[in-house]
Amino acid sequence: MTATNQPAIVLVRPQLGENIGKAARAMLNFGLTEMRLVAPRDGWPNPSAGPAASGADIVLDQAKIYDTTAEAVADCTHVYATTVRKRGVTKPVVGPDEAGRAIHSEPGKSAILFGREAAGLETEDVALARTILTVPINPEFGSLNLAQAVILCAYEWSKQAALVQPTQEELLPPAPQGELDGLIAHFERMLEPKGYFFPESRAEATRKTLRTVLTKPGWNHLEVRTLRGVLSSLERKPRDGDEKA
Repeated sequence: MTATNQPAIVLVRPQLGENIGKAARAMLNFGLTEMRLVAPRDGWPNPSAGPAASGADIVLDQAKIYDTTAEAVADCTHVYATTVRKRGVTKPVVGPDEAGRAIHSEPGKSAILFGREAAGLETEDVALARTILTVPINPEFGSLNLAQAVILCAYEWSKQAALVQPTQEELLPPAPQGELDGLIAHFERMLEPKGYFFPESRAEATRKTLRTVLTKPGWNHLEVRTLRGVLSSLERKPRDGDEKA
């Protein structure tokens, strides 16, 4: 999958292979494929990453490894540091939605930094960024795991990327009028002996109302057949043993 202005997702000193794999899965869900790893604790490749990626192998296979964060973002003109704290660094602060729009509109390569699971980005990592990226979050519980943080940013970026949505199951066309008339007639045939159209003075209006109710949904061929089957079942006399004693 290709997209213009695709940001690099930079995982700085990630600790667990499973989390790298889950982050890759989150990226590919929303069309991002460029992962950069800075000094992963357990080395690379990591055998635990593949199963956790659930098929996002293209992201893991193309992942690039760097010794330092500075090397990982050396070719980037716009660097966003994800953190809930400014860590003493005064920088512009944006949310994922604003960052997503900016990445699409700004020329040059962008990168989004994500820190290690235990403590997030270090001060020196944040210092490399031009902008801090944070999300409104419960102040009493501000703990997002790595994949959650990645998917929030990837989703907001994808909203501007015009990704092709999964093909929806095509809706069947409305049933032909003849089939619909047959359904209405079937209802009327069953209701007539029950006195539904009584009194006679209101019968015509009642029939029109019934037709309006049954035509409004725009039943398709299969739905009309199903309803006819239900009515036919209700018409049949119970078989021996079907009735309760």
